[in-house]
Amino acid sequence: MLHNLLTPLSDEFIFFNLFRYLTFRSGAAVMTALLISFVLGPPVIAWLRKKQREGQPIREDGPEGHLLSKKGTPTMGGVLILLALSISTLLWADLTNGFVWVVMFITLGFGAVGFADDYLKLTRRSHHGVPSRLRLGVEILISLVAAFWVIHLTSPELETALAVPVFKDLLIDIGWAFLAVAVFVIVGSSNAVNLTDGLDGLAIVPVMIAAGCFALIAYLVGNTVFSEYLQIHYVQGTGELAVICAGLVGASLGFLWFNAPPAMVFMGDTGSLSCGGALGGVAVITKHELVLAIIGGLFVLETVSVIVQVLSFKLTGKRVFRMAPLHHHFEKKGWREETIVVRFWIIAAILALIGLSTLKLR
Repeated sequence: MLHNLLTPLSDEFIFFNLFRYLTFRSGAAVMTALLISFVLGPPVIAWLRKKQREGQPIREDGPEGHLLSKKGTPTMGGVLILLALSISTLLWADLTNGFVWVVMFITLGFGAVGFADDYLKLTRRSHHGVPSRLRLGVEILISLVAAFWVIHLTSPELETALAVPVFKDLLIDIGWAFLAVAVFVIVGSSNAVNLTDGLDGLAIVPVMIAAGCFALIAYLVGNTVFSEYLQIHYVQGTGELAVICAGLVGASLGFLWFNAPPAMVFMGDTGSLSCGGALGGVAVITKHELVLAIIGGLFVLETVSVIVQVLSFKLTGKRVFRMAPLHHHFEKKGWREETIVVRFWIIAAILALIGLSTLKLR
């Protein structure tokens, strides 16, 4: 909004020229989202605690320590992330850019699904929320609308194409199958983050790392000079997504202040589904869907551990892991929660660096 209002005045007031620059607005989005999180965090958490009283329902079949250490902690902290991200985006992004609205549609849409899921879990005092088929159906519908929207906004030579990292000229036009790929990426990313969100601070830092990486990718992909130099496919208008990703970095950092062990609040499905959906949407728009699987490799590992566990038990009656997702396996082995969280953060950072290296390996 500030970009749209103040940039036209730059000829008269040179200071307003700053609002033209993505780098300035991205940095401002980080600081704005962080400040909003710090200011709204305490009253939002107090309100959630008052409304929820007993906090998030804890699974009785989960790690034994959670029944003691997590009991009474409020959930739905993702509301704080969504507030900080939405306000910072509205303030600093170019609101005439269609891609901005696509990502916000995905983020708020998945946030609404997560909110409904959290609400039902709280009112029923159960870990069962929205029926899985209904939830998946709504997620697919949101993603499908977003995919059609992206095709409409993207140039004809790229609209249904899949870019392959490392190979500079390899662009595969998959036609309408692109819709299925886009839906899979957005829904998969959203639910992968949701599965990872099981320990204090475990999911939010990898989200922040991935958002930072995609802020850089969006900026480079949307810049003709840098995209030509790096030999990556230029997608006009995607640079503005750097502001959204930067806002997500700030919102995540602010949320971490309250989610650091021992957590004052959990993000719940409201936060995990929306954050994962946002990352998936940006990956689809920037044509870096496959790179997301590397940068968000920790989320992939957690998801694969669940799939392997379920298939193994159904086919052989035996479990591969002591408990899935993967972080619970290490809890069952006796690792301290803080040890698991920090080591998983390290893995997320390493995978992010590997993912970013694909920008230069051409």
